[in-house]
Amino acid sequence: MKILKRNQLIILVIGLMLVTAGYLNYTTDPNKTTYTTSGETLENTYAGIGDATLVNGGALVENEEIEESDIQNSSSVTSIEGENIEEEKNTSVETANQTNEDYYTESKLERDNMYSQMLESYQKMLDSTSVSEEQKAIAQTEIKRINDNKNAIMIAENLISTKGFKNVVIFINDASVSVVVQEENLSKEQVAQIQNIISREMKAEIEDIHISSK
Repeated sequence: MKILKRNQLIILVIGLMLVTAGYLNYTTDPNKTTYTTSGETLENTYAGIGDATLVNGGALVENEEIEESDIQNSSSVTSIEGENIEEEKNTSVETANQTNEDYYTESKLERDNMYSQMLESYQKMLDSTSVSEEQKAIAQTEIKRINDNKNAIMIAENLISTKGFKNVVIFINDASVSVVVQEENLSKEQVAQIQNIISREMKAEIEDIHISSK
C-alpha cells in the first residue's frame, strides 16, 4: 500500500512539473502571437480589418465617383461642343447677313459715285468755253435726266422698304430697271407690289422691270 501511494505521489509531482513547465514556456515564448499589444484587443484587430474593408469600399466609391465625373465631364464637353457648333452656325448666319448688308451699302455707294462723276463731267462741259452750244444742250439734258433718276430711285427704294423689305437697291440701264431686294423667297404679291411702285415712280414698263432677291 505504501508503495502504491508513493508511486501516485511521484506521478502527481511529475504532472505538476509538466504543467508548470508548459505554462512558463507559453508565457515567456517571444514568438507567440498576441492581440493585446499597445492596448489593442482582438475586437480592435477585427475593427481594423473592418476599416480596411471600408477603405477598399471607399476606393470603389471613389472609382465610381471618378467614372461619374468622367461621364459628367464627357457630357459637359459634348454640351460645349454642341454650343460651339451652334455658335459657329450663328456666326455663319451673322456673317452671311453682314455680307448682304455690305452688298446693298456698297452697291448704292458705287451707283451714287457713278452719278456724281457723270454730273461732274457734264457740268465741266457746261462751264467750258471750248464746247459748242449743241453739246452744252446735251449735257444739260443729261444732268436733268440723272437728277430725275436719282430722285425717282430714292422715292422708289423708300416705298419698297415700307412694304417690309429690309434692303433694296435699284439700277437703271437705259429703259431697263433692275431691282434687288433682301428676301429669301418673293411671293407673287410682293413682286406685283414692287412692279407697281417702279412702274409708277420711274415710268417703266412692266416687261422692262427685272426683280431679284439676295
